[in-house]
Amino acid sequence: MQQLTMIRTILSVFLLATATLRAGAPVYVALWFDTEDYIEPAADDAALRIARDLTGLGVRATFKVVGEKARVLEQRGRWDVVRALALHDIGYHSNFHSVQPTPALYLRDLGYVEGAAEFERREGPGALDLARIFGVRPSCYGQPGNSWAPQSNAALRHMGIPVYLDEGSQVGLNDQPFWYGGLLYIYNMGRFQLRAPLDGDEPVAKSNERFERAAAELTSHGGGVISIYYHPTEFVTTEFWDAVNFAHGANPERTAWRRPRRRTEAESERCYGILHDYVAHAKGVPGVRFVTARELLQLYGSPAPAPAERARIATHMSARQTFLATEDGTLSAADMLLSLLGMQPELVDGPAMRIASSLAGASLARAAFERAKTDAVSFIRANKRLPAAIWIGAEKLSIGDFAATLAGDDEAAAEIVVRRANLEFEKYFSNEPRKAFDWPIHPEGFSAPELLELGKLQGWTLKPARLR
Repeated sequence: MQQLTMIRTILSVFLLATATLRAGAPVYVALWFDTEDYIEPAADDAALRIARDLTGLGVRATFKVVGEKARVLEQRGRWDVVRALALHDIGYHSNFHSVQPTPALYLRDLGYVEGAAEFERREGPGALDLARIFGVRPSCYGQPGNSWAPQSNAALRHMGIPVYLDEGSQVGLNDQPFWYGGLLYIYNMGRFQLRAPLDGDEPVAKSNERFERAAAELTSHGGGVISIYYHPTEFVTTEFWDAVNFAHGANPERTAWRRPRRRTEAESERCYGILHDYVAHAKGVPGVRFVTARELLQLYGSPAPAPAERARIATHMSARQTFLATEDGTLSAADMLLSLLGMQPELVDGPAMRIASSLAGASLARAAFERAKTDAVSFIRANKRLPAAIWIGAEKLSIGDFAATLAGDDEAAAEIVVRRANLEFEKYFSNEPRKAFDWPIHPEGFSAPELLELGKLQGWTLKPARLR
């Protein structure tokens, strides 16, 4: 009986300690604003008002600014807006946003490498203008509308922009941040993407309750991120500036641009009040902390792989090619492939295309496989990306089949059994090319299966992000 009592006491202490730890789990709120309307001057005042209100609340947000918006602020002499936004975090939201062609249009027919170069050619000047005008390199990027494309990852890394902050359905991982293409993605946040509606009949209390439930769920699972976003123009207009000018692929001359319909002053004040009260309430929820994109990068560290034993990696990768979560962190399929090849950890991209295996046999000779491994290492070191296929003499193995075969090799047998790929990471990508790119600014019926396919190929780099 005494022993049973002791066990119960120990169990009670353990449960209490676990509850205490969970109660202290941090909930981080990324509040961000797509600051894009360079047609309606009242949108400048909206950005100023929001920035000042948040500063007054002691909350820093991330303002993702369009390159042309920054240049227009400069031309209009709105240094008051620039200074107010600079007290927060400055992200990047493309160079011209909705002026055609938008990123998904001009990247749909390009490969990974040439697409990355084209993205930087078109979008790089805007990021440089933001750095010049605001005095800081943008912390993050997010695509205009649903005009997402995977080639932007490589370009953004080269541009020194390490975080992808936006919302979309092309790729996502358990409604929380993840590493993809070497960037920290806060994207496709599902039930943790919230906002208090500015229009409609939803009472503020209901918005607050929804936030509290999301925060409580994250706390119970060790913490995480809630994403909240708005557009400053929403507070002063009843329709979007780009929808009245660039819908369905339209591209009128600048002299023909029309301003969106305005809200009344009373309506704008009501909207500002909703945001102010929503943020104030969220800030008061125990364990909640507002963070910027720049701060999120510090909280999540780097995409460096966690240490893991080769045997564990081999067992995992021989069965399925997807990320591995360990007690010490996470590894992407690319991380594990490099480890199996005996390479040092480094950031690499996925393959630039999909090539099927032509090797028909069920096995291959040790000497031929060793040569193939050496060639794979050489390709990765030279190109900083995974090859699409590995040559076995005059035949080839797809990168997936090669990875599965490599993982299943005992490094001793004279004949290596060929294993076929199970690219499990592809399930985290959309298979709806029209729905994923549905945006009023895209041409009517626009679909981009090519970008989703290229995105899946970069799924070799996908893995959960874990709070430090």
